[in-house]
Amino acid sequence: MTQNAFPETYHSVTVNGRQVFYREAGDPAKPTIILLHGFPTSSFMFRGLIPQLADRFHVIAPDYIGFGQSDAPSATEFAYTFDNLTAHVTALIDQLGLKSYVLYMQDFGGPVGFRIFAQRPDAVKGFVIQNTNAYIEGVGEPAKQVFLPLWEKRTPESEAGARTLLAAATTKFQYTVGAKNEAAISPDNWTHDQALLDRPGTDAYVLDLLDDYKTNVAAYDSWHAAFRKYQPKTLIVWGKNDPFFTPAGAEAFKRDIPQARLVWLDSGHFVLDENAATVAAEIKASFTN
Repeated sequence: MTQNAFPETYHSVTVNGRQVFYREAGDPAKPTIILLHGFPTSSFMFRGLIPQLADRFHVIAPDYIGFGQSDAPSATEFAYTFDNLTAHVTALIDQLGLKSYVLYMQDFGGPVGFRIFAQRPDAVKGFVIQNTNAYIEGVGEPAKQVFLPLWEKRTPESEAGARTLLAAATTKFQYTVGAKNEAAISPDNWTHDQALLDRPGTDAYVLDLLDDYKTNVAAYDSWHAAFRKYQPKTLIVWGKNDPFFTPAGAEAFKRDIPQARLVWLDSGHFVLDENAATVAAEIKASFTN
């Protein structure tokens, strides 16, 4: 079966009263992998990976509420919390009738995916962890400088620091930092993301999510306990030059999931422009026979 046998398709469905967009590819009879995107992007980040997985997996890549092609209600119309983002993803999973799946998680995808795992450990057949944290030692200095003042007290001053994450220069930096060859990183990444970040009202709900990120840190101990109890099959593919989520965060997973396979990539926070083929091969080696 060739990769082109099940071309990528694009869908929007009503979930909890909101339109949720998702990309789909592959044979639904094959094992499902759900791709959970990071910030400030969307399922768009997986456009190069999806066709490389579609010959062996049923691939689903949703956009969270407020991201990509999904509905983006204002911060006064929708409570932008990680619990709420997760609730819409789990409702989509249920609507699609998915009973078991591997979770690929990057950046914001970790807090969403680890919540799903905590709620449905028997349904999650494994993790692919790519530059997302569940351990405080993995939070790099640039991230701490943004998050810690905001979590201590949300004020115009602490919000000003967090707003640097919405700037066009920061969006580009997140993609190019640590890249082996910056010329290999498509400018479509930050052009697409920044156009959505610049929509009126987006700054307000992004600040709400950055503030709510402290609930993820508060959940770390409970996630660790779930990792130890259930020992999910785990592949870690980590851009080792990431200043936001550092290599210490990748190593830390092995404390609670000792059998996790850790693959270092010569990349930064986002890795797929240069490493999609490598990541796809590692996923297939880990999760298919």
